[in-house]
Amino acid sequence: MRYIKINFHIINILLIIFYLYPGSIIGCIFYNDCSLQPSITRDLLVSSNHFYAFLLLSILGFISYLKNNKKLIILYLFTISIFFELFHLAIPKRSFQFSDLFGNMLGVLISLIILILFNHWRKKWVHLMKEKK
Repeated sequence: MRYIKINFHIINILLIIFYLYPGSIIGCIFYNDCSLQPSITRDLLVSSNHFYAFLLLSILGFISYLKNNKKLIILYLFTISIFFELFHLAIPKRSFQFSDLFGNMLGVLISLIILILFNHWRKKWVHLMKEKK
């Protein structure tokens, strides 16, 4: 559990760096073009890169902090999903996009739904195992 919490903090810091950098760090490294933002998969209604980043961050955050700070971690993840995109209004070479904002928020929401369903399934499983004994 401790390693999951450490990974959550590392990914959180990396996400802050990637969001606040004026340009694309991935584009700079792989394509020698800081204005090029490569996409993991094709974007539909939301940005896939933003969705995957917040899905991973949220799952790690929920696993790490949901038992102790349920409301706080949910509030934190939704807040940074909004503010990170709003920061793009002030960062040079970055732009605010609703598809990115919705990708951020959808990543948090889907991970929360996955966690709720998993906990519901787990409780049913534990109940069934107790009945068998």
